Amino acid sequence: MDQTTDFRQVGQGRPISRRTLIVSAGLCLVLAALGFVLWWWFLRVPPLHYVTARVTRGDIQRSVTMTGALNPVVTAQVGSYVSGNIKSWSCDYNTPVKIGQRCALIDPLPFQVVVDQDEADVRTAIAQLAKDRAAVKNAAVIYEHDTKLIGQGIVSQETLDTDKATLDQDKAQVDLDIATLADKKAVLHAAQVNLAYTNIVSPVDGTVITRYIDVGQTVVSSLQSSTLFLIGKDMRRMQVDTNVSEADVGDVEPGQKATFTVQAFPNRTFVGKVRQIREGPITVQNVVTYDVVVDVPNDDLKLLPGMTADAHIITAERLNVLRVPLPAIRFNPEGYAAKARGQGGGADAHHGSGGTADAGVQAGGRAGPAAAPVGPSAAPFAPVRSSVGAAAAAVGAPGGPGAAGDADTQRGHVRAGRGAAHARIWLMRDGKVIPMQVRTGLDDGNLIEVSGDDLKEGDVVVVNAVRPNQPKPEPGEHPPGTNPNQRAGAGGGFRP
Repeated sequence: MDQTTDFRQVGQGRPISRRTLIVSAGLCLVLAALGFVLWWWFLRVPPLHYVTARVTRGDIQRSVTMTGALNPVVTAQVGSYVSGNIKSWSCDYNTPVKIGQRCALIDPLPFQVVVDQDEADVRTAIAQLAKDRAAVKNAAVIYEHDTKLIGQGIVSQETLDTDKATLDQDKAQVDLDIATLADKKAVLHAAQVNLAYTNIVSPVDGTVITRYIDVGQTVVSSLQSSTLFLIGKDMRRMQVDTNVSEADVGDVEPGQKATFTVQAFPNRTFVGKVRQIREGPITVQNVVTYDVVVDVPNDDLKLLPGMTADAHIITAERLNVLRVPLPAIRFNPEGYAAKARGQGGGADAHHGSGGTADAGVQAGGRAGPAAAPVGPSAAPFAPVRSSVGAAAAAVGAPGGPGAAGDADTQRGHVRAGRGAAHARIWLMRDGKVIPMQVRTGLDDGNLIEVSGDDLKEGDVVVVNAVRPNQPKPEPGEHPPGTNPNQRAGAGGGFRP
């Protein structure tokens, strides 16, 4: 038997060549190598990149945002008390007017006729009164004369009684004439008032905002007078009538500063002050709002009635304080919480009083399964960004393993500022990420006030950690660490 070219399998009579054995072994090695490469490619952990921002110093304001309409502080609707045709008008749009200035004239001829008739009635009543007074004098003389003759027996008692009755009747007629004259004078005065109302005059000093009439138009005055002009009093003082929701009205008080912009001047910010919170509720589709009136100076007369104002009422303000982006106080390195639980929740895990293992984290290192990211194969850091930009990037960064915690923790930090609270931030120092315990204060939805013994302006704070090849969230999805139930706040950030 030729043993170099032919072998027989034990128990079977088939020959197996050496070449077949070599090919089979090589194929097994190739498949094993390919499987290892695929395992390494799909299961490897990409390095972390840290999104950072600077600790800045400046002002923080919390505000209530709403829209409103500009109106003059006092508006006068000039109407007509009488009916008639408009004969002329002299006050057009934007016309400055004074108190008592005539703006329009209703045809006075029909009212003048009535005045003339009433004046004639008054003169008739005056003449009748004079006639009856003369009759009283005559009756008094006759009665006095007959009183002297009755003693001589020349005049009877019946004649004397008749004289007395005539005198009393004449006196009563005079009293009636006096009352009739007063009535005629009152009617005449009413006619004169109606005649005067044909002159439509301005009741205030101001500017004509709207003119509703034209020459020849018939004005009908019934139960409600017709509006002919709308006049704004003192257009140098305006007010913004805003609708504040019942959830925010509790933070608004008279005297608070307010700022707003209008579409006509988008690059200019106008400043006002809250004057009044009107207690009458405004309910539209079960949504309750309240009218908050903001006084605004308008010395240059740029603001016009009816403009829409995007207003912000400043309810709280902190000046010249240290600030960090809001996501910075919610960030924890990957694996930090798991390691803290494994250690039984010691002081280092909860208060950030740093030991080397817990406090020092190699910047940009690859994350281990239960420890802060360390290792020599560290990826390069993300560049340091401005605070607002870093905050926005942190909120929208896909899949940050050190993103925010649960919704209750977020709510507590967002509402910070009503009272001092404690939080932990992570600083980038000497290539390591170290924790620092800070006190938090007021936030505006983007930035939050912080203070600490070793914290200073310019420190680099970590706001998020992302992996370069991590897939971006699809539209409608939410990045890890953000709460889908959050809604946009007044400052452009998120609040529960």
